[in-house]
Amino acid sequence: MTATGTVPAATTSTLAGAITAGLREAMRRDDSVILMGEDIGPLGGVFRVTAGLQDEFGADRVRDTPLAESGIVGTAVGLALGGYRPVCEIQFDGFVFPGFDQITTQLAKLHYRSGGRLEVPVVIRIPYGGGIGAIEHHSESPEAYFAHTAGLRVVSPASPADAYSMIQQAIASPDPVIFLEPKARYWSKGPLPTEPIDPADAAGLQSARTVRAGRDITLAGYGPTVASLLSAAEAAAQDGVSAEVIDLRSVSPLDVETVAASVRRTGRLVIAHEAPTAYGTGAELAARIAEECFFSLEAPVRRVGGFHTPYPANTHEHEYLPGIDRIIDAIALSFEE
Repeated sequence: MTATGTVPAATTSTLAGAITAGLREAMRRDDSVILMGEDIGPLGGVFRVTAGLQDEFGADRVRDTPLAESGIVGTAVGLALGGYRPVCEIQFDGFVFPGFDQITTQLAKLHYRSGGRLEVPVVIRIPYGGGIGAIEHHSESPEAYFAHTAGLRVVSPASPADAYSMIQQAIASPDPVIFLEPKARYWSKGPLPTEPIDPADAAGLQSARTVRAGRDITLAGYGPTVASLLSAAEAAAQDGVSAEVIDLRSVSPLDVETVAASVRRTGRLVIAHEAPTAYGTGAELAARIAEECFFSLEAPVRRVGGFHTPYPANTHEHEYLPGIDRIIDAIALSFEE
């Protein structure tokens, strides 16, 4: 495996196209990288993220599998122990649960159970989140289940640039990685990196990034909510509120220090994610900020997320999702305390 990659040929891309480009770069760099999943070969997957890769690398390295998520993950564990770096695609978020036992009881624990002797460098790609008008079991946000499981990295890119670099960093990681892809943002466009990336640099797998500077309040999120937070920050600016926006990028581990450094300056924090607010990533981050920044906070930490109900029918999903209006309401409440 070489230390650095090449610069992407395109200067801009959709988020889905950036993942495709990142997968291609990782496969060119390392012959041990194998893609596995349902309909990922000639079809290119439901969202066409693997389109063209089987033509380029062959059916041995881009493998169509049976419709059996437990079998996909279990096979990937065996391949990883045999020296390969499998990348599994789960068609939709709600379909990951048949493979949940393999992920949480085998994949997450083998390194610890072996006293560090075994590595299982498996990436589980999961299109997740709502906003596309899908049917039941196609709009879940299951990140808290995996973040609660020690031994797994859980990450989610919010931009094409991060999607391109983070998928390569995930594949190069010696740890198993749950790679959550915000499906509602698959078609959003943005610039790609202009410098070669070092896949061994795991910054995107553990470090948050400030995407908008501000002085009055901190807004934090990841994946699909980052764009909503940026839009809410723009709206707040019209009312004279300067909002700093932080893209967490990693759900586990959480980069608490980047958020804490911001909150110590702004005194306020709003956290947004599509998953239910109850027992979610926002609850963990809010607790950590309360512990570390108690005397800096000017108002309680506010969380904006899904409700504690099953994901609704698509005709009602925009009432469920944390849209710009709900984020702005949370910002306003932070200044009323």
